[in-house]
Amino acid sequence: MRTISGMQFGVVVLIALGLCVLVSVVAGQTTSFSTCPAKTTCRECIQTSNCRWCTQPNFTKPRCHGHDIGYCLEEYTVDPSNEAITLIARELSKPSKGGSAGGMYESGMSSSSHWSSSSSSSSSSSSSSSSSHHSSSSSSMSSSSQNIVQIYPQRVQLKLRLNEVYKLGVKYSQAEDYPVDLYYLMDLSKSMEDDKEKLSTLGAQLADSMKRITNNFRLGFGSFVDKVLMPYVSTVPKNLREPCPQCAAPYGYINQLPLSVDTYRFTEEVERAAVSGNLDAPEGGFDAIMQAVVCRDQIGWREKARRLLLFSTDAGFHYAGDGKLGGVITPNDGECHLDQSGRYTHSTIQDYPSISQINLKVKQNAINVIFAVTQNELSVYEKLSKLVEGSSAAMLSNDSSNIVQLVQDEYNKISSSVEMKDNRTDSLIDVKYYSRCKGDGKLVQTNKCDDLKVGDIVQFEAEITLLKCPENPREWNQVLQIYPVGINESLTVDIEMLCSCDCERPGSPQYKEYAEECSGVGTYKCGVCECDEFHHGHKCECSATDIHTEAGSADACRATNSSLECSGRGQCVCGVCDCEKRINLEEVISGKFCECDNFSCDRINGLLCSGPKQGICSCGECICKEGWSGPACDCKSTTDTCMPPNGGEICSGHGECECGRCQCQITAEGRYSGRFCEKCPTCSGRCNEFKHCVQCQQYKTGPLADPTDCATNCTLFTPIPVQKVEIDEDNDDNKCTFFDEDDCRYEFSYNDSGEQIVVKAQEQRECPPKVFMLGIVLAVIAAVVLIGLAVLLLWKLLTTIHDRREFARFEKERMMAKWDTGENPIYKQATTTFKNPTYAGK
Repeated sequence: MRTISGMQFGVVVLIALGLCVLVSVVAGQTTSFSTCPAKTTCRECIQTSNCRWCTQPNFTKPRCHGHDIGYCLEEYTVDPSNEAITLIARELSKPSKGGSAGGMYESGMSSSSHWSSSSSSSSSSSSSSSSSHHSSSSSSMSSSSQNIVQIYPQRVQLKLRLNEVYKLGVKYSQAEDYPVDLYYLMDLSKSMEDDKEKLSTLGAQLADSMKRITNNFRLGFGSFVDKVLMPYVSTVPKNLREPCPQCAAPYGYINQLPLSVDTYRFTEEVERAAVSGNLDAPEGGFDAIMQAVVCRDQIGWREKARRLLLFSTDAGFHYAGDGKLGGVITPNDGECHLDQSGRYTHSTIQDYPSISQINLKVKQNAINVIFAVTQNELSVYEKLSKLVEGSSAAMLSNDSSNIVQLVQDEYNKISSSVEMKDNRTDSLIDVKYYSRCKGDGKLVQTNKCDDLKVGDIVQFEAEITLLKCPENPREWNQVLQIYPVGINESLTVDIEMLCSCDCERPGSPQYKEYAEECSGVGTYKCGVCECDEFHHGHKCECSATDIHTEAGSADACRATNSSLECSGRGQCVCGVCDCEKRINLEEVISGKFCECDNFSCDRINGLLCSGPKQGICSCGECICKEGWSGPACDCKSTTDTCMPPNGGEICSGHGECECGRCQCQITAEGRYSGRFCEKCPTCSGRCNEFKHCVQCQQYKTGPLADPTDCATNCTLFTPIPVQKVEIDEDNDDNKCTFFDEDDCRYEFSYNDSGEQIVVKAQEQRECPPKVFMLGIVLAVIAAVVLIGLAVLLLWKLLTTIHDRREFARFEKERMMAKWDTGENPIYKQATTTFKNPTYAGK
């Protein structure tokens, strides 16, 4: 067995790859070769893959052509391609020397992705900031957070051509000590009373835990119950004042503490907040989430901070449509409606928001929602988190005692991963993300990387493709936002769609209105004329009103009333067909109605009319040269190749010579074959003539079995007995097979090409074995009788055994009887005997 070495295998792989590339290139060239010339305007041309436009004046060839065609001068070629210009490229932030606790950063303007070196002044400024008073430290940290850069670049101008991919590099790095805003949104229905008490004791611990992650941390608090309407809340006046013992009046949502660094106040507000009550199981949490997200100023969300909304509850939620139960039919408008005291004013006016509204606002405001819920509700909120971008669900203990660890774990999970998304809303642009994450391997299609640490730089490659040009030119400029989920930073891509040519717009040197090149009645664009409604022609030289002669009528360009104008392969210019020009100059469309060409004839092996030596194409038909015939001039006119080498008739008299080859006949006798129709495997030949003689001479059977008859009639040959009959077709042997009167099969072969007939016969006939029918019938009858007797004996045996068992059981029961077996104990005689007591028996 032969093996292939590693080097040979590599060569095979390289050859295969080369062939694939060659096939794809040829396929692309073939596509452009066939589709480009059909485009008549520059706009249509550049919107077609692998096509470019030629604006050269007085150009006679197709202006739209593929990249493989080079007949247009470069200065007149319009072939736009993707182009990107970086507008804003502030380099990624990095901590100052020593990694200050205050979280000060260095940043600058640069078009490269390398970090800049830190200056000593920045370092000293950071050190002084961290040692200042708490309030001034907070102010400086807020100011410094505005300079933090976690995504590079920040703004890019991109020109895109249809169906051409542009690969845009994007980098992300998690900044050290990045500001964090945590807003705790709590369900304060009666069932959450123990959770509230526990949270009031854990406020300081929660702040300390987050400060280990970042010093720039702020904490806020809000609570919710439900809409103060039936059937959500009891509207009985007494219950409106106190829905449950020691409970506050019900309310929709209250922003009790905007984001603040004062953890003592957080604890105080949580302790002060009173629980309330409602009727149904679901709560009005969606109302509270919407207000906490969109009321940015009232809540205090910072522009440059990781925003966390911790939603804590032990119940489900109402969503859009549920408000109809309480008579609220106005949809939620997604706007902020908090009064000066922080209460939600439109709770009884607007319906609950939908999940899609929540998702939209969370994306717009770059907020990570953490659903901290009890075990019974965890599965529901896990499904909800999949519908809200950047959200997650975690299990909350019954008394919220694990809230500190939960927040820390969820924050680490969120901050250690980055997920790139964009704000596409239509199908015009396609964006695919690729990344190696932290490795150096091959790019894989993913928009998310996990297990990141502070300072890790993740490189993404966004493949941006324009799939379709909008019909409205106003939509040819769009803005695409590429952003990491949960971070209020983004890469803004200003996209200009290359859906038209510059020479089609006013102001271009190749744009002329009422141009001389267009007979003063058309607009000259990109080398071609765009005529007004009253003129036509290449140079607008034909007037639509000139119909008094046949030359000025479009009907003169039609072969019949139902045919296409110029056969669909040209333009009617002033009543005369101007046929299309082919890219291949050797291919010509001609005729009065452009009905003829020299390239659409039949081809053999890719050669038109079998090649120029055998025929030429004229008006769609092959004109064959001398010695050739047929639709594609592939048939030889001579019959010399159909003559047998030993002489004789054409095709041995059993066929016809077509295209220099014998087409053999099928007759009643059999089917002829062979190059000269000289063979007939299915023909009987002299088999029937010889079979009776073979029977009598070899097997002593048949009509001539009598020795006298056999000797008289069979004098031409004497069969040669053989074990198996085999024939040699080269020696013109013929094989014969028959069945005789005994249904025996026998074979023989004969050869009569020489002076003597040679016959070889099978030594013994193949006869079927004899069947003794009488024995079979008697055996069947005997078997049926024996089986019947056996069944009867078996039945008798079984009944006997059963009877004996029943009798034995009867005897056993009789012996165990406690009464005299001679008299029935139940029987009472008809007479009664008694004694007279007076006589005492005397």
